[in-house]
Amino acid sequence: MPVLLLAGGIFVSSQAPTKGRTVWDGVYTEAQAARATGIFGSTCAGCHTLTPEGNRPLSGDKFWQSNTQRSVTDLLAYVSKNMPNGNGGSLAAESYNDLVALILKSNGLPAGPTELSPTTIAGVQIIPKDGSGELPANTLVRVVGCLAKSGSDWTLTSATAPVRTEKTQPDPADATVPLGTGTVTLKFVLTKLDQFAGQRMSVAGMLIGAGGVNGLNVAVVNRVAEACP
Repeated sequence: MPVLLLAGGIFVSSQAPTKGRTVWDGVYTEAQAARATGIFGSTCAGCHTLTPEGNRPLSGDKFWQSNTQRSVTDLLAYVSKNMPNGNGGSLAAESYNDLVALILKSNGLPAGPTELSPTTIAGVQIIPKDGSGELPANTLVRVVGCLAKSGSDWTLTSATAPVRTEKTQPDPADATVPLGTGTVTLKFVLTKLDQFAGQRMSVAGMLIGAGGVNGLNVAVVNRVAEACP
């Protein structure tokens, strides 16, 4: 049951990290990354760098801010569709595979025995080595929890960890997903929510501060179950 739509700002992304394969398991080969250096130099280096410094870096903080909780499939799809700038999709599929391998290598991610391809990277998640996956500020996320009032603010208690999302609509699993232990402050709520107090809500919005330390700039609130927890 949709409750309100408060703001825009729809980004992209995928799923929360799973316990399956990650980029730390070696999903490209050294030979593949080496093969991509020439392609990068001729088609990408005018707009991007492979170091954390310089113009539009593809490694370091920028990489993790853009890709934490995404999948390698997401990354390959984005690069294939948008690169080179203004001429996306103009390279051979194998070249895009190689370029993503080079991007992973440039971020210190280990090589493995199998070349990166759409088949071999299925389900592979991009998460930091410590597995924390804290998302940066201004990331569109979805959080599920119990709606409560704290002073003048609405909050979600027993809240799940923020999950990067590409849509503001609730996921069907939000009604039954195990709740967490966090509390998230909901900011810039423009519609009264009193009738939903104590109920299970799915909230989409932009993180204010890394990990949402300063709350969530609300885009959409949906009631997903009357009982909570």
